[in-house]
Amino acid sequence: MKFPGVVYAYYERKLRRSLLGDRIPEHIGVMVDGNRRWAKLAGAPTSDGHQAGADKILEFLGWCQELGVRMVTLYMLSTDNLNRDADELEPLLDIIGNTLDRLGEQGNLRIQPVGALEILPSRLAKQLTELGESTADAEGLHVNVAIGYGGRREIVDAVKELLRDAEAEGKNFADVAKEICDTKISEYLYTRGQPDPELVIRTSGEQRLSGFLMWQSAYSEFYFCEALWPDFRRVDFLRALRDYASRQRRFGS
Repeated sequence: MKFPGVVYAYYERKLRRSLLGDRIPEHIGVMVDGNRRWAKLAGAPTSDGHQAGADKILEFLGWCQELGVRMVTLYMLSTDNLNRDADELEPLLDIIGNTLDRLGEQGNLRIQPVGALEILPSRLAKQLTELGESTADAEGLHVNVAIGYGGRREIVDAVKELLRDAEAEGKNFADVAKEICDTKISEYLYTRGQPDPELVIRTSGEQRLSGFLMWQSAYSEFYFCEALWPDFRRVDFLRALRDYASRQRRFGS
């Protein structure tokens, strides 16, 4: 091992020892950003960047399992991403499909689709549905795969479903207006029944949500990392966790 590797290994161990178990977030949201820029800097095709990012997802989930994180939401494909040129989108969809296969092969991950499956290509929507069903009883890390996801669309879809249920129950708009509240809407989100993320990480140096978990992240802590997603290291993750552990969460107070 070269000297820099020895230093990093020592630093990782030091960071890991500094983390207290009760300060590890239960649910982490991750915006896996920077794959295209990584490819451009490497002088490689864009698809190479997406593949490097997919490989990093498997590695990252391993870190989460080691540290006792219970739930991860990965922002893998937004509704806006579906508007990209076919020359980029088709290879990206193939890489996502292959990544889903790899996640299913892990054996202990519970994979849950989080997004509007109806706007995805039918084969990908079918794969997501089947993967969610086949891993529903897995007792390991719960992984939400946000594919075909948009935060605004999620809220709109939640309200639409709420209204459809109210109509089926014979309620009028006045009844619905009396009952509607933040808790009620939360019951119709893609992530219904789940704890909100305590920590949201975005790589690539960008400092914006881009529609990711807009409702659920109201009181989340945010960590923005300069590293592009394929370059995101375990030490970067540990730094994010250390930063989270040092904060005093106020929940708006």
